[in-house]
Amino acid sequence: MRTIHNLRYVILILILSVFLTACQHDNHEDNEIISHHQESWIDDATIYEVNIRQYTEEGTFKAFSEHLPRLKELGVEILWLMPIHPISEEERKGELGSYYSVADYQAINPEFGTMDDFKELVKTCHDMEFKVILDWVANHTGWDNPWVSEHPEWYTQVNGEIIIPSGTDWTDVADLNYNNEEMRQTMKEAMLFWVKETDIDGYRCDVAGSVPLDFWEDVSVALNEVKPVWMLAEDGSNYALMKNAFDSNYNWYLLDSINKLAKGIGSMRNIRSAIKRPTISYPKGSYPLNFITNHDENSWNGTIKERLCDSKDLMNGLIFTAPGMPLIYSGQEASLDQRLLFFEKDQIDWSDLTEQDFYEKLVQLKKDNKALWNGLAGGDLSLIDTTQSSVLAYQRQKDQNQVTFIGNFSKEEKNFSLKKFNGGSYTDYFTDEKLTVDSNSRFKLEPWGFIILIQNEV
Repeated sequence: MRTIHNLRYVILILILSVFLTACQHDNHEDNEIISHHQESWIDDATIYEVNIRQYTEEGTFKAFSEHLPRLKELGVEILWLMPIHPISEEERKGELGSYYSVADYQAINPEFGTMDDFKELVKTCHDMEFKVILDWVANHTGWDNPWVSEHPEWYTQVNGEIIIPSGTDWTDVADLNYNNEEMRQTMKEAMLFWVKETDIDGYRCDVAGSVPLDFWEDVSVALNEVKPVWMLAEDGSNYALMKNAFDSNYNWYLLDSINKLAKGIGSMRNIRSAIKRPTISYPKGSYPLNFITNHDENSWNGTIKERLCDSKDLMNGLIFTAPGMPLIYSGQEASLDQRLLFFEKDQIDWSDLTEQDFYEKLVQLKKDNKALWNGLAGGDLSLIDTTQSSVLAYQRQKDQNQVTFIGNFSKEEKNFSLKKFNGGSYTDYFTDEKLTVDSNSRFKLEPWGFIILIQNEV
């Protein structure tokens, strides 16, 4: 009887454990999406990075605002402005210095205009149904930021000396110490300032993974109490950042795979892994930022033409259809073929806008197809096997909307068919041609060619 009693006790404990585990799992799931109750404006959005300094001859907010009607035609909805704060002069690199060497978190770089100019820009953007996010540098400041002299204890020190961020060559900035609670609170208040006083809609946060997670989570709660904001982390691997603090991070895995494959040193396995990663590793409702260039990539690693050569259009098709939000960088729609200087004036040449139509088409593709929307609003991803290893095919589906991407990731023309493909009637997005496709259908794609098929009656 004692054995039976003990067995019943063990069974009861096991049942109770399973019940508690299930409850904890449910709570965990709720926590995962607490910051991802997505605002409708983010659902179909494409983001555009604005380099104010290099955008126009004047390099001001007012001069940039003249481009807003064109950007409205482009279809982008979120404008990410690189740092707009005054730049430190002490230890400055180059003539104008790095945007990321902040001298004052609550002021405007006078090169760009005044605080009133910035508020007017935000208002104009909102009137045109854009959202505006600011680049925020929370990891470090410039050396003549008042915090350095007034609160040296707010900085990381070795042998009594303030240091630059560990493992970097960023000699123009001083590393902040997040063990100091007073500094944390002041940083949070500075971030709240721009939301309260200028009505911005969120932040892109520089080197987010180097700042403690609990700071970001605290800031996210505080910002969202003012208004719903969208948060982008410059980080590609710390997925904990996107549980309760950030909505999106950098898809560096995909960018790295794209760059390598275009140079002939990558693998299709890495491309497939990179586009599947958001569906496997990311907290529910969060998603990556997909891009083929940005300010760092352009200035330090090369132009799109240098890195991607003839694969440019294919890689654009990939980032606009894979899970995640696509990014367009300043000048990308003008076939930007120069490495913009980072510390000097280096104006973008806007004389050739022939690429704008192509990007408009891609942005509209995302808007028109729920399967490609962001986060919880978008569709699931299903990879499709093909008879050629260098051909990548996948489908995304949401309700009755299905989008199929098929791309030839090689320098050679490929003839192939799709394996286990759901047949039906499709529309070629770029040609508007009606096609009947099944597993017996044969395809031919030119080197670096791609096709996007749409079906709205799945």
